[in-house]
Amino acid sequence: MIRSLVGFVVAMVIPMGLMAQPSSYPTKWSAAIAERPDVKAALAVLERNFPKHVEEWIRIAEMQGKSGHEQERGAYLARMMKAEGLVVTTDSIGNVVGRAPTRSNGPTIVFAAHLDIVHPLGTDLRVQRQGDTLRAPGIFDNSASVANMLAMIRALRAARVQTKANFVFIGTTQEEVGLRGMDYWLEHNPKPDLLIGMDGGLGPINYGALGIYWSRYHFAAAGSHTVTSRGKPTPVKALADAVARIYALQFPALPNGAVANIGQVHGGVIFNGIPQELHFTMDLRSPNPTLLDSLDREIDQAVNLAATKEGVTWRKEVVQKNRAGGTEEMLRPARSHPIVQTAVDVHDFLGIDIGPPERKTQATGSTDANMGVVRGIPSISIGRAFGGNQHTLSEWAHWPSALPATKMVLLLGVALSDGETRFPNQTP
Repeated sequence: MIRSLVGFVVAMVIPMGLMAQPSSYPTKWSAAIAERPDVKAALAVLERNFPKHVEEWIRIAEMQGKSGHEQERGAYLARMMKAEGLVVTTDSIGNVVGRAPTRSNGPTIVFAAHLDIVHPLGTDLRVQRQGDTLRAPGIFDNSASVANMLAMIRALRAARVQTKANFVFIGTTQEEVGLRGMDYWLEHNPKPDLLIGMDGGLGPINYGALGIYWSRYHFAAAGSHTVTSRGKPTPVKALADAVARIYALQFPALPNGAVANIGQVHGGVIFNGIPQELHFTMDLRSPNPTLLDSLDREIDQAVNLAATKEGVTWRKEVVQKNRAGGTEEMLRPARSHPIVQTAVDVHDFLGIDIGPPERKTQATGSTDANMGVVRGIPSISIGRAFGGNQHTLSEWAHWPSALPATKMVLLLGVALSDGETRFPNQTP
């Protein structure tokens, strides 16, 4: 199994017994799909081209791509899509969209891989190759998925794979700052039938949406020189009190509860004075929309009490509010959609071990697929490779695992397409 090969396990904590587990779920997978001549040919293309796939992955990873500055990566993706016969457009937020030129009346399946990385412009992105490991900021999240998507497109075209579905491939922007690119695309285009987010490690299939609220809480006062500061209101004490109150809040843990984290504290410009303004950031997450809103209000109340007690003013700046998809219990119908079990079955077919049966799926997620989940579109996120330390300078990826990951998404797309139209319309 691949997991034993790399010794990397994506842990899950979905509690057993939370809901009745049916003995089986509907699936569109059959091993016969992999035996189709066109599909076998596509898989062979992926294997034959894998060294070039890895080279392209490295090339993409070394392009700057901070959220909002994905232009170099987007231009490259557009060129490569056009070279494979796709109809390519770039929208006003920078999303690069490639469509197969087909006249099929079948379903529309969106494959989304975000172009952006979290690292600031100017970060050294040079990739170090050490045996089976690639090391560089952004190498795993999400340069890997962009390369996998291009490899899939090339294999489908080279093998003239038959699909009834219309495949739409999107390199989304600003995923790391609130899934903005995917949100924008879904707001300005017809609703697709299915959405597959290519983002994450090779682990459980995510079919839910972790609600994410980001806020900044600002405190202000008149300030004072240190010499005359005694007894005067200070934003420092208010902020400290608010932080203590927030961390004293009691609530259940993920996966069905919540998590809250204060990631930044800023303010003050000199040693010898009461700062006139301070702020901290709040990252609040939960799949439960009721709990998410309730905790958001409790945090507001904690801040208000702290500010009032100290005699300073405060204000809240809402940075983003990504809705929650629901708990496991709330998402029973979503779990029963064939897109979820088909993905599980394809992983099993390829020998990609994603855990025991009760842990192969989870009703959460923090990817572009969230934007589909909250709109009622059957959506999942799937992995790109094995790797870790994402969002750090020590990020790494196990490059051999990108091959089965790409085979998986290709087989998944074919299984879900359930049809006969050539992809894309090319003369033999």
